[in-house]
Amino acid sequence: MLPTTDLALLRRLAHEQASTRAPSVVAAVVRDGELAWWGGRGFVDGDRPDNDTQYRLGSITKSIVAVNVMRLRDEGKLELNDPLEKHVQGTSFGSATIAQLLSHTSGLTSESPGSWWERSPGADWAALDKSLATNAIRNRPGSRFHYSNVGYGVLGELVARYRGASCLDSVHAEILKPLGMSRTTPDAQAPHSTGYAVHPFADVLLPEPSPDAGAMAPAGQLWSTVNDLARWTAFVGGQTGDVLSPDTVAEMREMVTVDDGDAWNIGYGLGLQLVRHQGRRFAGHTGSMPGFVACSLIDPATQTGALVLANTTAGVAVVQVAIDLITIAEEHEPALPEDWRPSTVDPALLSLTGLWHWGPTPYHLRLLPEGSFLLSPVDASGRASRFRPDGEDVWIGLDGYYAGETLRVGRASDGTPNHLDLATFIFTRTPYDPAAPIPGGVDENGWTA
Repeated sequence: MLPTTDLALLRRLAHEQASTRAPSVVAAVVRDGELAWWGGRGFVDGDRPDNDTQYRLGSITKSIVAVNVMRLRDEGKLELNDPLEKHVQGTSFGSATIAQLLSHTSGLTSESPGSWWERSPGADWAALDKSLATNAIRNRPGSRFHYSNVGYGVLGELVARYRGASCLDSVHAEILKPLGMSRTTPDAQAPHSTGYAVHPFADVLLPEPSPDAGAMAPAGQLWSTVNDLARWTAFVGGQTGDVLSPDTVAEMREMVTVDDGDAWNIGYGLGLQLVRHQGRRFAGHTGSMPGFVACSLIDPATQTGALVLANTTAGVAVVQVAIDLITIAEEHEPALPEDWRPSTVDPALLSLTGLWHWGPTPYHLRLLPEGSFLLSPVDASGRASRFRPDGEDVWIGLDGYYAGETLRVGRASDGTPNHLDLATFIFTRTPYDPAAPIPGGVDENGWTA
């Protein structure tokens, strides 16, 4: 980053640390998969925290566990619509689906029964399951967003049963190690910060405990650093390495449920929180445990993200700081668009491109560089979707209204494409072509004044 950008970013971080009286704060900006800037304010054991100082991630742990669940799905071991009972038998909440657990729509109680799990040593799965034998479901599954730490304890047990190891051991082997996140661990490893509560009316501190959460560990156990969390932030943006398909991560970023009612500014996907801000959508997760708050967000469209870690129980507005850092970076150093380059395409597909009509509405069908098609209204308002090939003259919707739907190419006797059949919607080269199937030109008199 340029010196002027560096100063603007550091000033934002310094203001947050001083105004909220946080013992220490570290933050970073990620661009195009790389750590572009980091800064630290306050002190850890008398020194400035740096990009290798550990802080507790809290619920960012959930997103990492969710990736393990999605790996199981991609391996064919489970389906997201499977009820939990199919994989973890004998619970009182087995009708909730895997997708509902991932998206906090299972209806499960928010916290595990007994003393507050975040400040208490955790028990094993058998004890957690027993504590949930009655009154575990607080809302009808699928009816609403209800954040459930318990749900991720349950998903941790699901992962453990398939992998034959604890959930966090599986996370280390399958996700953290391949991504090079060697300083992301279940327990603090030096150098690390100490979690504190800051007295509301005096400048004094109270150390917070950091016990092992046991079966609840998948809900918030992990510690990490700026360096490692920057790699994770890039992962959420689509820089997934060999850990997970970018398409699967994009699926995780899709909105499943809204968290803030009519405002629609905060929602949840499959293990990822989603934030809408000034026409943009960020993906990532926040985290809090006694003594710590954290946030990692990225705009997948621009590949600019930010992260914030602080060792205070409350006060630091981590989401706003992350968004502000992204905004400062992009305003001071806007990214240049990639150079346009011609691409190699199948010449046979060129005959499908161009103008098509759904009834009287004109659409463009454009061949994209990766070999997929984009079908979009000429006036840019209405339904648009991309399609991938799925056999000769067959295409499957990737996104938008037609996600998962089938588009088939209809051809005349000479092989010329003369209509597209998209889930029974017929697109023709001219409006309501009378030679096409319904809704072709039904009225025998045709167009009249």
